Amino acid sequence: MATSNALVIAGAGLAGAKAAETLREEGFDGPLVLLGDERERPYERPPLSKGYLMGTSELEKVYVHPRQWYGDHDVDLRLGTAVGAIDPAAHELTLADGSRQGYAKLLLATGSTPRPLPVPGAELDGVLYLRRLADSDLIKETFRTARQIVVIGGGWIGLETTAAARAAGVEVTVLEAAELPLLQVLGREAAQVFADLHTDHGVSLRCGTQVAEITGTLGHADGVRLTDGTDIPADAVIIGIGITPNSGPAEDAGLEVANGVLVDAQLRSSHPDIHAAGDVANAFHPVLGKHLRVEHWANAVHQPKTAAKAMLGQDVAYDRLPYFFTDQYDLGMEYTGYVEPGGYDSVVFRGDTARREFIAFWLSGGRVLAGMNVNIWDVVEPIRALVAGGRTVDPARLADPGVPLTDLV
Repeated sequence: MATSNALVIAGAGLAGAKAAETLREEGFDGPLVLLGDERERPYERPPLSKGYLMGTSELEKVYVHPRQWYGDHDVDLRLGTAVGAIDPAAHELTLADGSRQGYAKLLLATGSTPRPLPVPGAELDGVLYLRRLADSDLIKETFRTARQIVVIGGGWIGLETTAAARAAGVEVTVLEAAELPLLQVLGREAAQVFADLHTDHGVSLRCGTQVAEITGTLGHADGVRLTDGTDIPADAVIIGIGITPNSGPAEDAGLEVANGVLVDAQLRSSHPDIHAAGDVANAFHPVLGKHLRVEHWANAVHQPKTAAKAMLGQDVAYDRLPYFFTDQYDLGMEYTGYVEPGGYDSVVFRGDTARREFIAFWLSGGRVLAGMNVNIWDVVEPIRALVAGGRTVDPARLADPGVPLTDLV
């Protein structure tokens, strides 16, 4: 067992790698252990549904660090090593192989797992999920042979995968339970933009549908049957209906868990020597005044830096506003801020929505809660300032492209 002065990071994804990087940058020169249940060294996940899936970005670009970085920085990277249990009192982990690892401080960066679709036929070959590098490879190979696929779930992963499939010449039917894709995230006004985007690119978008089963022949999926009896043929089925935080070991250890590991603004859990960051962390946001679990790349990049500094005793807090981005067909988008479903009273558009070159702002009581720039660039900072400032704005000036955003802050 390693010495008890080790700092241990459970989870060797982007968040875990960034935490290790920060700990070394901040001067920690003691034992540093990075545990990952995958066989791949830490990599970024956005390319798996974007450039890497489409074949426009090479494999080496998905990795967080070059292979030699871990040895050069004396990071004990252990791949294929899952955490089985946490003993907070003993400051000890039991790993899946039965071995034990002591720690002085522990960071949980265990990420999340795709939510399975609970219908008959979900276990058939040709039913695919996208979370890991091997998943992206398998879906990419499927695009080479499939004529038609069904994507179940109209969220970000489902829509990005759909765009990649269409770029590969595959016919796609998207099944979404809500009235529009991304309805919970964007609201009706902006969600319609993405619905139109995909139908304009030849996608058969079926909203308000429920899946009864995935049908198959000789153990392989060959279609989807809806609850109204409609059969939709498919050579493969991709499921993207959300993810579940990997917080089981934390809950079993008695840490406070509610939709992820509950942590404060310093990303400290209910045990003072255990922190959490990334998908698994439900963190108190001091600007927004509430706990948020954000499932996006920016959190996995930036949260671990705060967690690492807090583990070293620095007085820090994670107060960056949520940010995410997407690339679909010829549409590029960045979103800054946070809006609860139905938590706004108006949406203001600035620019040309027909050409998909605009900024959308979500307002409540005249305050900007979030902004989404579509095919308009270099505006994230003024949007962030508008959201963080908390001032009321004139909607007419907000909608006027002739008024600089910086004049509204």
